Amino acid sequence: MTKTINIYTDGACAGNQFDENTGGWGAILEYGGYVKELFGGEADTTNNRMELLALIAGLSALTKTGYPVRVFSDSSYVMKCLRERWHERWRENGWKTQARKPVENRDLWERLVAFLPDYDFRFYLVKGHVRPDAPASSMEKHFAKFREHNGDGFSMDEFRHIIGRNNEADALANRGIEEVRARLSAGGPTA
Repeated sequence: MTKTINIYTDGACAGNQFDENTGGWGAILEYGGYVKELFGGEADTTNNRMELLALIAGLSALTKTGYPVRVFSDSSYVMKCLRERWHERWRENGWKTQARKPVENRDLWERLVAFLPDYDFRFYLVKGHVRPDAPASSMEKHFAKFREHNGDGFSMDEFRHIIGRNNEADALANRGIEEVRARLSAGGPTA
């Protein structure tokens, strides 16, 4: 039986929506007992671009196709598009939204959707910045919301693991931001 690959992703942007900002992304891949961490960043970007790059980087690290893949992200933007298949309508409409405006981040969406036929995907929305050691009443509330969005197929222990990994992906995204800032201050490239 083929094991499932879990990918936990997060994107972050300091100064999001301003002319000068710095973004970072982080991805954690789990397969059996194997764990791989990836991160990076860019200057003059947005949080949504970083969220997309995190997942693209995670999928790009996979060496074989056909596996079941569970993606955990706190990005409603990414998860809604993938779960509700917005990308299919966008392609049919020449990469235009229902309002006939160009799809933002088309370059990244095209890269991302190219992976979809190669794996058996499940997409899960996770609330960001939830501490796995939060008080029981708070944790129950977060777990109930997680189940509301994603179904009843997870135990509380699995939920704690998922949010722990999500927080680790967030830390990797912030590491990406710091590396970009260090390159910028040294006069190096921005990506």
